[in-house]
Amino acid sequence: MHFADTSFLCALYRNQDQSILADAHLLKHGRQVSVSSLVLWEFRHSIRFQVFRHSQDQKQGFSKAEADRMLVVLDKNLAAAALSLLTVDWPDVHSLAERFSAQWTITGGHRPMDILHVATAVHLRSEKFLTFDSNQKKLAEAEGLSVPF
Repeated sequence: MHFADTSFLCALYRNQDQSILADAHLLKHGRQVSVSSLVLWEFRHSIRFQVFRHSQDQKQGFSKAEADRMLVVLDKNLAAAALSLLTVDWPDVHSLAERFSAQWTITGGHRPMDILHVATAVHLRSEKFLTFDSNQKKLAEAEGLSVPF
């Protein structure tokens, strides 16, 4: 099982520098790519926030039409099981996240959502952790996860 974070989803659903890598990984590993409800919530929220940014300054974020397109494709991929939504024991994830925070945040500057995503992947015993966030990659590798990018 390969656990995807929000940066991986962003690369899948919006053309970015890492999109080619994300697309290739999904095509090769398909049903092995999993997400949590928290990753989905953060991704959907980030899309809405980009629409807000675009409404304030047309040079930032992206349009509501682009956001709607991304959300439709995400929902189709979930329905077709191209991405797998996993059930998580949140108290266990929170316990792991607290341990990771205590051990790594002061020296590594890790953000709360990044810690929660890594803790979720560890809790689920993921084979790979899919992220394009370099600081989150450091945390994932420090906790024994393989990060292919």
